[in-house]
Amino acid sequence: MNKAIEIDAYDVDHGIDFSICSLVTNKQQYSEMLTSFEQAGFSGDRCEFIYIDNSNSNKYDAYDGLNHFLQLAKGKYIILCHQDLLLHDHGVDHLERVIDEMDSLDEQWAVLGNAGGVVPGKLAIRITDPFYGENTKLGSFPAQVGGLDENFILVKRSANLALSRDVGGFHMYGTDLCVIADVLGYHAYAVDFHLHHVCGEVLKGVGRKTVETPMSFNSVRQRFVRKYQRAFRSRWLQTTCTIVYLSGSRIGSVFGNRKLSFSIMKRIHRLFG
Repeated sequence: MNKAIEIDAYDVDHGIDFSICSLVTNKQQYSEMLTSFEQAGFSGDRCEFIYIDNSNSNKYDAYDGLNHFLQLAKGKYIILCHQDLLLHDHGVDHLERVIDEMDSLDEQWAVLGNAGGVVPGKLAIRITDPFYGENTKLGSFPAQVGGLDENFILVKRSANLALSRDVGGFHMYGTDLCVIADVLGYHAYAVDFHLHHVCGEVLKGVGRKTVETPMSFNSVRQRFVRKYQRAFRSRWLQTTCTIVYLSGSRIGSVFGNRKLSFSIMKRIHRLFG
């Protein structure tokens, strides 16, 4: 007879603190990134490094590939990062202090990054790269954000997050992850974790923002908008025991969930359904 385990006695601790996961198109850059992370304290039995080899072709796009990482990685924290990162003044010790701070500030955090958008026109960025310059610190930290840049994202594994199936490509997945977290009741933050984003080659066949292809930034952005237009639509839901009306409008929620509204909708469906 199989031995049953009570849930609180089930051990899910793999002994790994960090899973560092990357899509790789340039193995030299990735090798330099590995060396940088190891020198910054991401080493030994407490860390694992996992990559997807896209060097010959795009075996996985970002949405499918990162979902594999999120499903299979064993670390307590899963780092989704670009292959062209170098760590200098901030390493594993600093990151652990940031995580401890976030645990004290907001137990419902699920996603952290070094760059994100707070509100329209307001950013929180901690980076060195060709666009923002050397040792940039823009905004105050930690800052709750609606979207994160994809160069470095840390996900709390216990939040059980995943990326959308119906967007695809190599853009907007940082924002998608933040929206999914919000829907599930979690929060996303930009934090003070400084790194050097070299900004290397564009993924094979993806193109830059000005090139219109199914994988281009504008195409992915359009799919992203359409996906959430559908996902957040107002709708009636019939369960086996009740009817509910979902709406982003408070007024719509109040009037849509009255018994009179239920009665009207049932009559309409009997007549025209």
